[in-house]
Amino acid sequence: MTIDPIADLLTRMRNAFAARREKTVAPHSQLKMAILETLKKYHFIRDFKVIKSGAFEEIEIIFNPERTSLNLKRISKPGQRIYIKHSQIKPVQNHYGIALLSTPKGIMTGEEAKKAKMGGEYLCEAW
Repeated sequence: MTIDPIADLLTRMRNAFAARREKTVAPHSQLKMAILETLKKYHFIRDFKVIKSGAFEEIEIIFNPERTSLNLKRISKPGQRIYIKHSQIKPVQNHYGIALLSTPKGIMTGEEAKKAKMGGEYLCEAW
């Protein structure tokens, strides 16, 4: 049992990418699917799919071979949740990266949340 499933997902992705693997596997959840959908939209990963592994479902994440680096940083943690207003959203790595926020309308990037004038929990950054 993991205490922080989002941090577990990001760590699995960082480790597999650093080991130059083409893909990795993580336990399935709807929140992870939403995060991966956003990462796919911005070409941080190539694709992902749900696979059946025994009695449980897992997510197979396929990395984008065109990327030379994949930096993922968890911001809000179970011991210290970080919530921000839309006016507090700042660019990540001088607009080279994205911030992922959990808003009332679902997972959004920092730019999308700022345009929608919506704040939320600051989940992680990717660049």
